[in-house]
Amino acid sequence: QVQLVESGGGSVQAGGSLRLSCAASGFTNSGYCMGWFRQAPGKEREGVATINKIGTPTYGEFAKGRFTISQDKAKNILYLQMNSLEPEDSAMYYCAALPVSTLYGCTLADRYYTYWGQGTQVTVSS
Repeated sequence: QVQLVESGGGSVQAGGSLRLSCAASGFTNSGYCMGWFRQAPGKEREGVATINKIGTPTYGEFAKGRFTISQDKAKNILYLQMNSLEPEDSAMYYCAALPVSTLYGCTLADRYYTYWGQGTQVTVSS
């Protein structure tokens, strides 16, 4: 049973930084895409960043240059470093996993992801 537990959310002023973590367990092999998604009130969930088993990242346009996704495979932890945060980044952030082994970039489309965490709230004030 795959379990994903996010942490690291909170409140920050515009221009600040946060690092989200996702502790993963229950994987039977290393062939997964991992990703961060977010959903603001009244908006659809959108892909923030994904990473494949060899560490190749894919970013949503709004995340490029500000956010960095990384993973510690030894500890099974996924990270999202968020810098230069803006009020528009306020949302619930979710960690997700897709059981596919690929050397290419992982999709940012949330409908393909099988496992989801409960989310961690990020609030950015102006």
